[in-house]
Amino acid sequence: MKLFDVYPLYDVTPVSAQGIEVIDENGQTYFDFYGGHAVISIGHSHPHYINRMTEQLEKMAFYSNSIKNPLQVELGKKLGALSNCEDYQLFLCSSGAEANENALKMASFHTNKAKVIAFKNSFHGRTSAAVATTDNPKISAPLNRQQLVDFVPLNDFEAFEKTISNCTHCAVILEAIQGVGGLDQPTTDFYQFVAQKCQEHKVVLIADEVQSGFGRSGQFFAFQHHGVQPDIISIAKGMGNGFPVGGVLIHNQFEPWYGQLGTTFGGNHLACVATLAVLEVLENENLIENAAQLEDYFREKASKVSKIKRVKGCGLMLGLEFDFEVSELRKNLIYRQHMFTGGSANKKVLRFLPALNITKTQIDLFFEGLGQELSKMSSPKASKPVP
Repeated sequence: MKLFDVYPLYDVTPVSAQGIEVIDENGQTYFDFYGGHAVISIGHSHPHYINRMTEQLEKMAFYSNSIKNPLQVELGKKLGALSNCEDYQLFLCSSGAEANENALKMASFHTNKAKVIAFKNSFHGRTSAAVATTDNPKISAPLNRQQLVDFVPLNDFEAFEKTISNCTHCAVILEAIQGVGGLDQPTTDFYQFVAQKCQEHKVVLIADEVQSGFGRSGQFFAFQHHGVQPDIISIAKGMGNGFPVGGVLIHNQFEPWYGQLGTTFGGNHLACVATLAVLEVLENENLIENAAQLEDYFREKASKVSKIKRVKGCGLMLGLEFDFEVSELRKNLIYRQHMFTGGSANKKVLRFLPALNITKTQIDLFFEGLGQELSKMSSPKASKPVP
């Protein structure tokens, strides 16, 4: 059976990894400055993570949500305490798209309305409602377009107020940092304005923290940079350090009832231990503080590279904007400098999403390799993007 060919692939076959280093089948070492779409939060093969997962695997890997699982309770307490979100309830699932799907569903249940406000250049997933709120018509099938979504430009106060004033919406879904969209952010004034208008119109505010959560922004959640309290928070990506985990933090104002949400694999024993291990490493190694501090160092290094027009994002969720498309640069960084980086919907932005325990020395290596490639580009030309 052939694989369904939907992924353009680089000619690299990793077979092992440690920290931010990935080794391919030929023994070549690559530096992972992308973390597999911001998934690797505490580094590949972290010893604490491996020990926790191995111990649990030897006991029990999985059973359904029809039985008690004390690990879920432990995870909820740990997550609430570290995130300062103890006023929320935790629903565990298996991916970011599933988290956003359930967040939107909860908003619709709560308000008895169906329409959603999302933002230009947003990305919330590829499932039914999640992809409908994603600003990319190419990946939205006619089936998905039955969903009712109004797209508003980010940081456009007037357009947002005009749209939400229609009083037809169940939810506003907002990324504090647009990952796939190109690292654009709402201003603090705008995020607070959105929160205020949601409260006035009794619309549920969903903070999509799938990529920016668990410390990547230099705060536990990126919305915490703006002093707001969302009604629902969606999480995934780095929370399992490679194990598929997702979740929804649902404010205590929402009353659950049996059967309202459900999942087969969400919150299984290995998933809980993976997330607990990540939280323990984040806390014990002060990795959220490390992300905040290294942003300053990264920006300092970038300021010395003339071809970089702007640094976008915050913490260790960063993008370098150039005046040319970066697909060729990404290829050269992989094949000549042996470095993984990311692209985005903004074809001129190179994404930098390493593990949160990256060091200044490793950032120096990134800029050395980047500088070598940029120096070879005497007359940069646009090329087709590599997704």
